[in-house]
Amino acid sequence: MTLSIVIPTWNEGHQIGGRVQFLFQYGGSAVKEVIIADGGSTDNTCAEAIHAGARLITAGKSRARQMNAGARLATGTVLYFVHADVQLPSTFVSDIEQSIARGAAAGCYRYVFASPKLMLKVNAYCTRFNRLMCRGGDQTLFVKREVFDELGGFNEYYSIMEDYDFIRRLWRKHTFHIIPKNVVVSARKYDTNSWLRVQMANLIVFMLFLVGRHPDRIKRMYQHLLNYR
Repeated sequence: MTLSIVIPTWNEGHQIGGRVQFLFQYGGSAVKEVIIADGGSTDNTCAEAIHAGARLITAGKSRARQMNAGARLATGTVLYFVHADVQLPSTFVSDIEQSIARGAAAGCYRYVFASPKLMLKVNAYCTRFNRLMCRGGDQTLFVKREVFDELGGFNEYYSIMEDYDFIRRLWRKHTFHIIPKNVVVSARKYDTNSWLRVQMANLIVFMLFLVGRHPDRIKRMYQHLLNYR
C-alpha cells in the first residue's frame, strides 16, 4: 500500500507546515506524497506547504473541487483526505493498512475535540457509530484509488456536504470501516458559537441535504446560522 495524502486548504499557513512534516515523519516510505489542494489562500499557506515538502495544486474555493484536483495528481494506491486542522495518530499508516487487509474499501477515524468541554465529548462519542449523520470530513477519509475512480470522485455539485454524498454513494457497493482510534479535531467553531447553536445548524443542514435542497442554499443557511472568526 502507498498513500497519497490530499489536504484541501484555505489560509492555513499558521499550521500547514507542521502538519505536512508530521505526515512525512510518521508516514515513512508508505507516504508517496502530500498534496496541498489550495482554494486561493491569501496568506503563506502555499509557501509553507512547499517548504515542508508537499506538492501544490490550486483550484477554486470548493472542497470537492480541491480534493478532486489533488486526487488527479496522486500516484498512490490509496487516497487519504485530511483536513489541515486535524491531528492524526502517529500510527495512521498501519491503521489504514489493517483496515484494508480486513476488506475495507474506505474508512475513517473516530474523533475527539481539542477541548475539555463535556458536551463536545458527547459529540465525539457518537463518531463510533456507522451512521451517516455521525460522519464528516474532520474524521479524515481513506479510500482505495480504484474505488474513488469508480465512484467518480467527489461530486462538485456539492459546495457543502460533499463528504456525506461521497460516503452515501460508497456505502451502496463497498465496505466502510471506522478505525477504533481518535483523531483530534479543532474546536474553533465551538469557540465562537454555543454548543446548542452548532448542533442546531448541523441538524438543519443535514436535513436539507437529505431532502435534496440545492447545496448553495444549504451553504448560505449554514453561514447564516453560525459566526466565524
